Amino acid sequence: MNFVIIGAGSAGVRAAETLRENDPQASITLVSGEPGEPYSRMAIPYILNGAIDENGAHQRQSHHHLESLGIRYLNCKALQLHAGPDGGHVDLDDGSQLNYDRLLVATGSSPSLPPIPGTDLPGAVTCWTLEDARQIAAKLVPGARVVMLGAGFVAGVCMKSLVNSGAQLSVVAGRSGQILRSMMTPVGSHLLQRWLEGRGVEVITSGRTLRIEPGPRLVMDTRTIDADLIILATGVHPNVAFLEGTGAEIRSGVVIDEHMRTTVPHVYAAGDVAEGRDFSTGEWVVHALQPTATEHGRIAALNMTGKEVAYRGSLSMNVLDSVGLISHTFGLWQGIPTGDNTEVVDEANFIYTRLCFDSDQLIGAITIGHPHHVGAIRGLIQSRRHLGAWKDQLMKNPQLVMDALVDLNRG
Repeated sequence: MNFVIIGAGSAGVRAAETLRENDPQASITLVSGEPGEPYSRMAIPYILNGAIDENGAHQRQSHHHLESLGIRYLNCKALQLHAGPDGGHVDLDDGSQLNYDRLLVATGSSPSLPPIPGTDLPGAVTCWTLEDARQIAAKLVPGARVVMLGAGFVAGVCMKSLVNSGAQLSVVAGRSGQILRSMMTPVGSHLLQRWLEGRGVEVITSGRTLRIEPGPRLVMDTRTIDADLIILATGVHPNVAFLEGTGAEIRSGVVIDEHMRTTVPHVYAAGDVAEGRDFSTGEWVVHALQPTATEHGRIAALNMTGKEVAYRGSLSMNVLDSVGLISHTFGLWQGIPTGDNTEVVDEANFIYTRLCFDSDQLIGAITIGHPHHVGAIRGLIQSRRHLGAWKDQLMKNPQLVMDALVDLNRG
């Protein structure tokens, strides 16, 4: 069997390893669209703050890991997939072609640039690749003026490293007026914003960005900001251009079934590029989470070898360190129309807990600044436990989650 994996992130590397574990004789080729060895994007903030060097970002610490498994590793970009009923081939940017019997699309995503002039000017950079990290690190000296355009999860991941470098950071949240809007209620966002402002971060929640000028300089309709560096953190999009014309169904990502198969024969997808099953809703969504990508890769590989292994779904979960203030979101943290929600906030101590219920089952939660019951929350959501009388107790006091879990397990 000839397996080809396009993309060497968490999903691709885990898939390659799983294929080898289950088919010792197969031909396996792993293709990375970036130079160097496979690395973890989640390590980039640790590179920026000096906690690790680039070698520390490698997914596997042995330089010969893939070679020792008999996995061919290429640094090329996929240009076009040519799929047939029994397999096909992929055109690569070095002019070569790769034939496959089974192919995995694990190409992840790329930054979406804001629709304004000047994003290609010197001093404007995304925060996504090792090369981005090198450019940012070169500018991170105490007093450097850094403007971050965007205030979502990608921006949140990078903020701590920027602040700890001594840079003067301004974050432009845009017209929504709310930071981390995709993973936080307005109450939680306000709490995080106050925390960031207390650590010297300027959070700009009004005004429209017009363009970037040489300097670089960010021009808004309300003000102009001179900077040493402008970081573009305005979202991502799936890397699917090479699938054009194949018949692959693509929405917010490549659509897959419960066995990670796409609508193209013998082509599978995993990781940030794929619409996988959501544990909470059963719907198909993109979960851009490293644990999800790793499990996607494993399940996809098992199915590629002929095993029928269904994916039960991933729990939407984000963990964010906002310059020392830890927040978590789980599952359906927005709640559902027919359910109940409760929340408690301690503004002075930056503590916030929100719980969301469907009847007497916990289905979603947010915590800020109080991580001690995070495991209990995740356990109750994933086990779909019926809380019984504990539901009313938690509605009155959300901080009793651990007590509820212990008591329910005792029974």
